[in-house]
Amino acid sequence: MKAWLTSTVAASALGLALATIPAAAQDSSAKAPDAASAAAVTDVAYTPDPGAKQGGAIVITYKDDVATLDPAIGYDWQNWSMIKSLFGALMDYVPGTTTLRPGLAESYDISEDGTVFTFHLRKGVKFHNGREMTADDVKYSLDRVTNPKTQSPGAGFFGSIKGYDQMTDGSAESLEGVTSVDPLTVKIELSRPDATFLHVMALNFSSIVPKEAVEEYGADFGKHPVGTGAFKLAEWTLGQRLVFQKNPDYWRDGVPYLDQITFEIGQEPIVALLRLQSGEVDIPGDGIPPAKFQEVMNDPEQKARVVEGGQLQTGYITMNTQMEPFDKKEVREAVNMAINKDRIVQMINNRALPANQPLPPSMPGYDKSFEGYPYDPAKAKEMLAEAGLADGFQTELFVMNTDPNPRIAQAIQQDLSQIGIKADIQALAQANVIAAGGEKDGAPMIWSGGMAWIADFPDPSNFYGPILGCDGAVPGGWNWSWYCNEELDKKAAAADAIVDPAKAEERAKMWSEIYGAIMADAPWVPVFNEQRFTMKSKRMGGADNLYVDPVHIPINYDYVFVTDVQ
Repeated sequence: MKAWLTSTVAASALGLALATIPAAAQDSSAKAPDAASAAAVTDVAYTPDPGAKQGGAIVITYKDDVATLDPAIGYDWQNWSMIKSLFGALMDYVPGTTTLRPGLAESYDISEDGTVFTFHLRKGVKFHNGREMTADDVKYSLDRVTNPKTQSPGAGFFGSIKGYDQMTDGSAESLEGVTSVDPLTVKIELSRPDATFLHVMALNFSSIVPKEAVEEYGADFGKHPVGTGAFKLAEWTLGQRLVFQKNPDYWRDGVPYLDQITFEIGQEPIVALLRLQSGEVDIPGDGIPPAKFQEVMNDPEQKARVVEGGQLQTGYITMNTQMEPFDKKEVREAVNMAINKDRIVQMINNRALPANQPLPPSMPGYDKSFEGYPYDPAKAKEMLAEAGLADGFQTELFVMNTDPNPRIAQAIQQDLSQIGIKADIQALAQANVIAAGGEKDGAPMIWSGGMAWIADFPDPSNFYGPILGCDGAVPGGWNWSWYCNEELDKKAAAADAIVDPAKAEERAKMWSEIYGAIMADAPWVPVFNEQRFTMKSKRMGGADNLYVDPVHIPINYDYVFVTDVQ
């Protein structure tokens, strides 16, 4: 996942005319809400697999141990989907998609100015310790994640809630904007309209936790998680295994299907693949090892068990717009036309799609009609000549020193040499590359591989503020191109102030225009959108998108099942 945590750019206070808006989606397997609130919910149809079977246990492997299962702290690829299955938040997503639906809130209302959200909680939801969840738990959980003492890497996502600044500077112990109205009603006031707020309420960081369990376990709560999720932790032997068992009190009827999931730790990906082939493993959590990818894809029997899906990710080359000669747009355009993206995709066994814009194809605001810069080395040389650099120039290309990134950097180096640019490769540890990018004169060019941005939620704003907006162009920031366009910042703020779902298309169009303007300035070379490849055993059931879930990342454990249950 990422380290920069700002949900949106600061939005201007635009007047909105929002009516009371119901929650957007509900799983057809959810237990029915009270009649009084049922009318406030608009269903987005999701029909569980009619062939799904109850029961059974599966084995999933991972090379590395899990650092924590505390939803306020955990922020990596491996524990993200585990935490999703142990905890719940006010909002959720339709399985295998990026469509929002109600979670622990059965419905919600939004004020006319888009700054007050009133969530109506489901009745009878229980924590794993047997206690029923109330609005006080929501208040406690949001106070906890934003309290500096918690040191949550996700605290910044809640920046639009009234009182957030006072929490972060230590002048307040609770969020002014979060109020427990009654046991089943929570009111959240924002300091500004925020179109991403409901997505934030679906993040793991927004998970609802019981105060008594957090206080009982203290710093070890991440080893003894207590949530409202479909599974609960039954065993954790550090360095060896974790065992999840089905939560019999889970509030959604019919799920999860599985009785138990065992995560075996310390498995090398190649060994995990061999064990999958022999029937000992059901899902290799780390995916298909690059060294074995072609072998798997060339074997019809193995290929039949491969699952592929897109990610909310873009791999890119940054050019530091504050350093010569990348302060000249013609130079940046020339670099865009010099890179053979198809060749780079082939180098990684076609595990990606060539990119022509910052947003990945599955993201709202992605412009299908945008053609981008063509691969045209001859034209690129002309552009350099126009910039007064007909003889080329010398520069440095920073890259993370783990495979395949140095090989990709060498391909970029070769492409640049064809137009007269001599790029010395600086292959460094991830932390060193990030540090160089965070210095205004630290890195002329960076290949983002191994550090490429994966969106926290499916909204175009999450690709802007942190890595292309002025807020990210600061020491220690992730805007490694140091690109800052204040006019685009204003337009981004206006887009993020559009909260009305009826205006979603208008907002997406605004974001398309913003990213089109960025590409006209060419601070980046978008190279590819990486695809996620994994495998499943013959007995695993469920739609493929559950195994490459774009939000549960990587697997939606709640909805997969086994077909050999007797």
